[in-house]
Amino acid sequence: MTTPSSTGDAIGLHAAARQRIEDRTATVCIVGQGYVGLPAAMRASEVGFPTIGYEVDKRRVDALGMGESYIGDVSDERLSAALASGYRPTAELGDLVGFDVAVITVPTPLRDGAPDLSYVESAATQLARVLKAGALVVLESTTYPGTTRELVVPILEADSGLRAGRDFFVGYSPERIDPGNATWTFENTPKVIGGLDEQSLELVGAFYTSLVDEVVPVAGLEEAELVKILENTFRHVNIALVNELAMFARGLDVDVWRAVDAAATKPFGFMPFRPGPGVGGHCLPIDPSYLSWRVRQHLGQPFRFVELANDINEHMPDHVVTRITALLNERSRSVRGTRIVLLGLTYKANTSDFRESPSIRVAERLNTLGAELVGCDPHVPDGFESLVGVELAPYDAETLAGADLVVVLVDHPEFDPAFIAEHSAVVFDTKGILRSVEFEGELL
Repeated sequence: MTTPSSTGDAIGLHAAARQRIEDRTATVCIVGQGYVGLPAAMRASEVGFPTIGYEVDKRRVDALGMGESYIGDVSDERLSAALASGYRPTAELGDLVGFDVAVITVPTPLRDGAPDLSYVESAATQLARVLKAGALVVLESTTYPGTTRELVVPILEADSGLRAGRDFFVGYSPERIDPGNATWTFENTPKVIGGLDEQSLELVGAFYTSLVDEVVPVAGLEEAELVKILENTFRHVNIALVNELAMFARGLDVDVWRAVDAAATKPFGFMPFRPGPGVGGHCLPIDPSYLSWRVRQHLGQPFRFVELANDINEHMPDHVVTRITALLNERSRSVRGTRIVLLGLTYKANTSDFRESPSIRVAERLNTLGAELVGCDPHVPDGFESLVGVELAPYDAETLAGADLVVVLVDHPEFDPAFIAEHSAVVFDTKGILRSVEFEGELL
């Protein structure tokens, strides 16, 4: 435990911390080496910071140490270069002693509809044990407004004996990683930042200015925390709107895909969202619920837009299975015993991330109905079959031709519409990738 500094010392601590950050001699610790933490660690190492990647999963640490990346956005070559320049993956808390900047990038899942902040609590508790005067701690994990101030700061203070804003500094910066997006990366995506106080905000700004092209300061921690949830609630609600519209448009005999494309020609006041089998990943199915939970707990009011969007998007896999059942019935087939090829098992295109994937929920429902399932996805990791009970097969003509029905669930760039149409007997396309070709089957 470090002895707390005096008020006068706080000014000196801040100045020294800023100097270390600007000189890039500050030791940076990224807590969590997943889809958010590993790219952040790579960037910190690349710009010259001595960087430690702290990860409690020893298997991940071992893989990283051997230069083997498990994150699609980080190549083995990039990882090896970082290792050569001093990046250190570790599962040992003792390796964090003396850190100058720590960034928490751990998961924040939902448990029974309520936020599970146990990973954040654990990360803060561990950091507090090695926290020194003058250090900066930044939370990036997505959460409801108030988490940093009400949960993280008290843990850091209680377990270290130091006082936030006087002896150490605290910030929040919502992660904006979009797995598989080669256009908008960690470096060129604007970084929103908030601080516990003015001095904290200044240090957070100095740190992220060295990592990204643009930094966007906001008034405080709570505003920064709200930013990420607002961004994903906006997407969640609009996806729910177009998903429900897709259901109604079919009954009205209207092509919702063409309608959305036509509406997208308006140069103002409209942003296109397209229907699909549901929402997935760590963000859309979870983040809006954090805001809804906070509003209900803190204000006693329902967040009706979020709750309605949750209901629509959560039931899209059910709608997909209903449509599959109807499509087979029209051809005098039942789901039971039918060989169905699922194209795409991750939650979105061009990523290996299958957290909360609607494809998994579709597979689970079809399994219950007795379908014989085959999955094609060039991005899923080894061992995926055991998670959803599907047989993995190569994406080729033989696999497609051997299916009674092919279901497009993810629009991976490897999935060629003409190839699918040529080799598939019947297709149900939930992503609209076959709209430009003639095929036997239906669109969502």
